[in-house]
Amino acid sequence: MRAVQIHGPGAIALAEVPDPTPGPGQVLVRVHACGVCRTDLHELDGEVAIPHPPVIPGHQVVGTVLDCESGALATGVRVGIPWLGWACGVCTFCLAGQENLCERARFTGRDIDGGYAQLTVADERFCFPLPPRYGDLEAAPLLCAGLIGFRALRLAGEGERVGLYGFGASAHLIAQVARAEGRRVFAFTRPDDAPTQAFARSLGAAWAGGSDEAPPEELDAAIIFAAAGELVPTALAAVRPGAAVVCAGIHMSAIPSFPYELLWGERVLRSVANLTREDAREFLAVAERVALRTTVRPYPLEQAAQALEDLRHGRFDGAAVLDLRPARRR
Repeated sequence: MRAVQIHGPGAIALAEVPDPTPGPGQVLVRVHACGVCRTDLHELDGEVAIPHPPVIPGHQVVGTVLDCESGALATGVRVGIPWLGWACGVCTFCLAGQENLCERARFTGRDIDGGYAQLTVADERFCFPLPPRYGDLEAAPLLCAGLIGFRALRLAGEGERVGLYGFGASAHLIAQVARAEGRRVFAFTRPDDAPTQAFARSLGAAWAGGSDEAPPEELDAAIIFAAAGELVPTALAAVRPGAAVVCAGIHMSAIPSFPYELLWGERVLRSVANLTREDAREFLAVAERVALRTTVRPYPLEQAAQALEDLRHGRFDGAAVLDLRPARRR
């Protein structure tokens, strides 16, 4: 099969590799689409370590089941495969319902070959039927941009005024979820990025401006999707006492020193780590109920490296998605 592999920092290549074979408890999936995530870019840049390179990246996988030995998933069923690909089920975190913090967790596209390929193998317990209202390309961003954003929104609390710093794949989905819940969204983009600010307003943002601007109102919560540590004190300065600032990425640049008064007043600064299967079930139920507008930029598998560079430089709105469907399905 054709696949894209990351061999190490800066080294990415298209290759012909053997077809994967599912083992006990696994499914073989024909990949139709795979979202391109900033975590993939962090892996390519060496900011997120790959334990055993080369690896096939990609953890927003949409495809159909070709083989499931146990019969838990029927052949032909369309499933999504997210970042969390396996958890031990017996450690302290797993037993407490925090499998996202499992000490032995394995992640799709990092520890397990992912979806930048024509075929992939996954643990059947970590595959999820997808809402039929979304096409293959439109469903892909739900599996990380949506899931991680949804977990971040829940950890941010129930405040009405929510600030989203970095308006990319996650924020463009979670802004719609927040609006459906009756919240008001304040979108922060790169300074002077008028097109992205207009995009945010088209999705219902009450206000959109640069990350160097103060919002017109004090915020009840803020989520930082951009991998920019300097936004932490900026967000803390924008939220009310008692509010949470949630850092939603797996990697962030260094957070600069800031005065204690920004944190004082029982403000909370926290991170989001990975996701749980319960997050997936809950969010996909929301996506079934709420017609989310997923804005995607498709790329063929051969242009995966270009998709990552376009993501790096913010050259598109919404999410990049690799399209691996046969021509007759497009």
